[in-house]
Amino acid sequence: MHQVTIHTDGACKGNPGPGGWGALLESGDSRKELFGGELNTTNNRMEIMAVIQALSALKRPCHVSLYLDSEYVRKGITEWIAAWKARGWRTSTKAPVKNVDLWQQLDALVAGSGHRIDWHWVRGHAGHAGNEQADALANRGVELVRSQARSAA
Repeated sequence: MHQVTIHTDGACKGNPGPGGWGALLESGDSRKELFGGELNTTNNRMEIMAVIQALSALKRPCHVSLYLDSEYVRKGITEWIAAWKARGWRTSTKAPVKNVDLWQQLDALVAGSGHRIDWHWVRGHAGHAGNEQADALANRGVELVRSQARSAA
């Protein structure tokens, strides 16, 4: 199986506010940078979106080592999602799961992609090179949507 290392991150200037997501994909000598954003979003939505966009960019099933600084995303997809689905996308307190649209999209992507994914949490802003690059890409996503908004105004 093809080996890919992915680093993802999300950023938000205000929460909610303009946000961005970034992903760095590396395999052998190949390197791909992805980023984007939304004008009115949250940090958690951008963290999930970074993973969705990174996995969606893969063209065939891969063994993925995915590094992220969001315990919300890592635990959400590896621990909490089965119970959310069993309860009809409700939390243990019967509240609707936040960001359910993105969780459903990520769940379908993970389940249907054929990827073998190893989820790794890293401390954000602690000098981890891949995480720092993903953070920089996420901030480029914020600037992209801000500049698009200025151009449209």
